[in-house]
Amino acid sequence: MEITAAVSEKATEGFSLKQLQLGEPRADEVLVKLVATGLCHTDIAAHKGVISMPAPVVLGHEGAGVVVRVGAGVSKVAPGDHVVLSLASCGVCDKCSIGMPTYCRQHVPLNWLAQRTDGSVSLHDENGDVHSHFFGQSSFAQYAVVNVSSIVPVDKAIPLEYLGPLACGLMTGAGAVMNTLRPHAGSTLVVFGLGAVGLAAVMAARVVGCGHIVAVDIKENRLALAKELGATEVINPKTANVDEVLNQLTEGRGADYSVEAAGNAGVMADAVRVLAENGKCVLTGVVPEGESLPLDIMHFIRGRTVQGSIMGDAAPVMFIPMLAQLFQQGRFPIDRLIRFYAMNEINQAMADSQSGETIKAVIRM
Repeated sequence: MEITAAVSEKATEGFSLKQLQLGEPRADEVLVKLVATGLCHTDIAAHKGVISMPAPVVLGHEGAGVVVRVGAGVSKVAPGDHVVLSLASCGVCDKCSIGMPTYCRQHVPLNWLAQRTDGSVSLHDENGDVHSHFFGQSSFAQYAVVNVSSIVPVDKAIPLEYLGPLACGLMTGAGAVMNTLRPHAGSTLVVFGLGAVGLAAVMAARVVGCGHIVAVDIKENRLALAKELGATEVINPKTANVDEVLNQLTEGRGADYSVEAAGNAGVMADAVRVLAENGKCVLTGVVPEGESLPLDIMHFIRGRTVQGSIMGDAAPVMFIPMLAQLFQQGRFPIDRLIRFYAMNEINQAMADSQSGETIKAVIRM
């Protein structure tokens, strides 16, 4: 079938809307009509060449849509089902077997090479192959042929256009709290960086019953939004000392938990420094490869833990429907983060995301 897709060709240029030919789904694939797809900073990094990616390629890995057709071997969903598209995984390795598909042994070939594992693609133009199957989906398009492992069925009663960002960015922030840290009720949790990931962490901290939820950022509008979404205290490091405020809140003990969502090594060091004894910090931000995190050994050795987390240590097929239900109940208001853009506005969405004007851009197809 002929479809319209946003194609990434050159890092120095924007996405181009093009007519492409989309092949039929194979036995382990699903044809999905996209309703809306979140624009993630990973997509921008891949488009800009910060992450190595073949070209031309259709990116997009936070898709939400409706099943049109399923391959002969697919029983997970049927035509008409509403689905969110998340990462692809093999389903059989040791990591997948214990419910940790974000650490799948086949993660790279299934998600980062922008092709099927046999090297084929599902998209073509007049010049030949266009790389597909980015994160199993390539969802910056009207339709996508999707690896069945990326498919997450969701309740048809929940507005589908809001759910795509649950597939990566919002799952990362919420999962960092709910899955990685698992804070106890009444505890003190600090979130550094209030983009989509950080604000999802704030909302998740409220859901699990943290006592003090402290949000840290240098943008006043994001601090104000964090307060509305569940933060009990907000701190702008440009005008207040984070350590002093936390010491007052905790009588000098420090934070029980911290989430770093800024993607900055200096902020990561701050997130570790504010921990109380036996406190735990989770790092979610991405920094340039090879950049290191300095640690005060005597501070660290007093029972403190620092852990990285990929996509919220989540099993998407379980975690995404749960977050969608919380959204439906009004307890995880992701609509407060989202700004919609038409498909032909994807380059403006990218610019607004990079400038910080938009917290979470979603492309309506």
